[in-house]
Amino acid sequence: MDADHLKPEPDAALPTPAPSSLAQDTLLVLFDPASGTVRGEGMPLSVVLAGAALVDLAFDDHITLDQRGLLRGDEVRVISDVPPAEPVLRDVWERLATGPMEVHGRVAQIGPRLRAPLLDALVRDGHLRRERRRLLGVFPATVLVDGKTGHRSRLVAAVRDVLVNGAEPDRRTAGLVALLSASGTLAQFDKEIGWSSTIAMRAQRFRKGEWGTVVAAEAATRIAASLVASSLFTSVIASRDD
Repeated sequence: MDADHLKPEPDAALPTPAPSSLAQDTLLVLFDPASGTVRGEGMPLSVVLAGAALVDLAFDDHITLDQRGLLRGDEVRVISDVPPAEPVLRDVWERLATGPMEVHGRVAQIGPRLRAPLLDALVRDGHLRRERRRLLGVFPATVLVDGKTGHRSRLVAAVRDVLVNGAEPDRRTAGLVALLSASGTLAQFDKEIGWSSTIAMRAQRFRKGEWGTVVAAEAATRIAASLVASSLFTSVIASRDD
């Protein structure tokens, strides 16, 4: 028999996960491995995830923001005829494609629908796992645990480098910092990132759209920063981490 036939078959390689969206990354960082919960649950999380999806679409030139003045509010408008490949973002794009709408209306429309499919995507790609356990030794429950891919740790490290060391971010990290600032939960990251008046002030600048000198030159980044600055922080989460 040919010696080649005696060689063991290589293990079937698992498919490489597609690059995660900013919305997925935001939810992953907000996941607390120590407690198995997501920080900012409820309306803050809904608003922030909607904002993350809009920023994703702005980065990829799927949408733009039309400024209508102080009294009318800004409108989100689709500018691409080709929907995103990522299923969650495609669903958001399809809703936006029905016509321009004021940003707060769109955030209220899409935000509540995002948590579940984004969690499913994070589990699918191995960044989170669902485990069955018994609470108090009796009641069955499903809990979330860190998938140990290292992706969350890398994201947190990038955020820490920007907020603690003043590093110049790339646009995804700038968007992530702004969205975490929006969540009102940054002070809860004191063990992973740290918390001080300097960090709070840097986070606030990102929340207001000051994303750094390098990324600010990009048109898509300016639109994304405007989405965050003008749209996500004027109501329920505007002052939670000031």
